Amino acid sequence: MKEYNVAVVGATGAVGQEMVRLLELRNFPVKNLYLFASARSQGRKLRFKGKEIVIEELNHSSLITHHLSLNLALFSAGATISREYAPLLAKERIFVVDNSSAWRMDPNIPLVVPEVNPHTLLRQDAYLVANPNCSTIQMVVVLNPLHKVAKIKRVIVATYQSVSGAGTRAIEELRVESETYLSGRPFTNAGKKFPYPIAFNLIPQIDLFLDNLYTKEEMKMVNETKKILADDNIRISATCVRVPVFRCHSEAVWIETEKKISVKETREILSQAPGIKVIDEPEKQLYPLPQEVSEKYFTYVGRIREDLSCEKGLVLWIVADNLWKGAALNAVQIAELLVDQPFTKFVPGC
Repeated sequence: MKEYNVAVVGATGAVGQEMVRLLELRNFPVKNLYLFASARSQGRKLRFKGKEIVIEELNHSSLITHHLSLNLALFSAGATISREYAPLLAKERIFVVDNSSAWRMDPNIPLVVPEVNPHTLLRQDAYLVANPNCSTIQMVVVLNPLHKVAKIKRVIVATYQSVSGAGTRAIEELRVESETYLSGRPFTNAGKKFPYPIAFNLIPQIDLFLDNLYTKEEMKMVNETKKILADDNIRISATCVRVPVFRCHSEAVWIETEKKISVKETREILSQAPGIKVIDEPEKQLYPLPQEVSEKYFTYVGRIREDLSCEKGLVLWIVADNLWKGAALNAVQIAELLVDQPFTKFVPGC
């Protein structure tokens, strides 16, 4: 089996660390692994396949030192870094899978969920590939098989997004606030990751508000879903909420279809679809839970029922690990597809 030289950019972040971990867990054919992060992380080490790998500061000099040998780079360092560095590597015919929002809506860049639109990687110039928003990924994995059968006309979604989606600082913020709150000590939220305390609270804002009164996160779900499903006619409205859960995003989704499908048919369609596991036994109080979905490869769906307000409507409950399927896992799965393509463009002989 061929092996490839891989870089992870943003290796010390919540998603970057999971990328490194999943490359090992999924036995991706790595020959050499290079880790990059900001100057404050330089010299730290991450363990990969029994070895300690030293993290290098990301700059033009360090990247150029390695770019001639690189085959693949997984980026999770934010849009600013991606805009600066990703095109440099892609220009050299190094595959870049970018987890930021920088390239997602660029019409020339594939926005990929492997279970949904792997064919978009067939383009011979697709060296830069965008990883979608975490909440978008798990929703389209479930929408896609239903769209193929019944054609979805309208989607309304309310998200319940864990703090890990905002990074390692946010995880620590929830931990500290929870301990402080339960001990009865007063605390303030000044200068923290969220605009309000997140412990034992809900914040109906993720990212900045736009002129239409939706947040950037909500509009990501609208626009990215249309691009991934290749259907601009789907009407979508989203409300994104940050909740005091460490890991895994949940979503309540209302769907209106052109063709009516029953609850039984929906269960059957989703049970046979790639990347999905159905947990839907209300009589036994069985449905997906964030605590049980953490560190799982699949997107889970339950609470499948008819929408009482819509003749051809369904309501679903969707849960997935936002650090895995919503980010790092999806990126690694894209890389796996690139390796498996018969026309692979990786540098031969590596």
